[in-house]
Amino acid sequence: MAVTDAAIDKIKEMIISGELSPGARLPKESDLATRLGLSRNSLREAVRALALIHVLDVRQGDGTYVTSLEPHLLLDAMSFVVDFHRDDTVLQFFQVRRILEPAATELAATLMTEPDIADLRTILDSLPTEPTVEELVANDLQFHHRIAQGSGNAVLCSLIENLSGPTTRARIWRGLTQEGAFAKTREQHVAICDAIAARQPEVAKAWATVHVAGVEDWLRNALA
Repeated sequence: MAVTDAAIDKIKEMIISGELSPGARLPKESDLATRLGLSRNSLREAVRALALIHVLDVRQGDGTYVTSLEPHLLLDAMSFVVDFHRDDTVLQFFQVRRILEPAATELAATLMTEPDIADLRTILDSLPTEPTVEELVANDLQFHHRIAQGSGNAVLCSLIENLSGPTTRARIWRGLTQEGAFAKTREQHVAICDAIAARQPEVAKAWATVHVAGVEDWLRNALA
């Protein structure tokens, strides 16, 4: 079991047992991490995941609280997860991404200007050292959009943009549940950018294929 999943389960047990009731405030992060035998980073990721589905409410400068847990609140958020796991057509969108994005990346390695590549580096450098899942996914979308623009093909860029929406929730869920998702994404983005900067179309295409195929493989296992 992933460390984040284990952390989620421990917090969930506290709620189910009644130790944490609706509206209750969670103990201080350091105290709760020690008590549950978790690292503060794992606890933080668990809190983010539970906040996403409205089980917890993170109030900046105040603390983290259990929500009211009313059915309408939970059902609205859980539809995100339910739809994701039932709708395996999202896998087909990733399969199309695996065809189009490497092609766009190959073109970008030939056509992007030095200022374009500098823009791509800026996008990479703008990602915090310890980003939230939302920041990671937003940066990922921006990175791929810039490469699609750099392909010089407006139709190809438009097709890739239209694929972004249906795959965003899968990217978010991967960021929440897969250990090392940030490090892997960052490493592959840097490799793609370096290949584009070095004017190596085939290498850039290969890294883009590895990048998209990796997410596709994770999604296939998740849907299974």
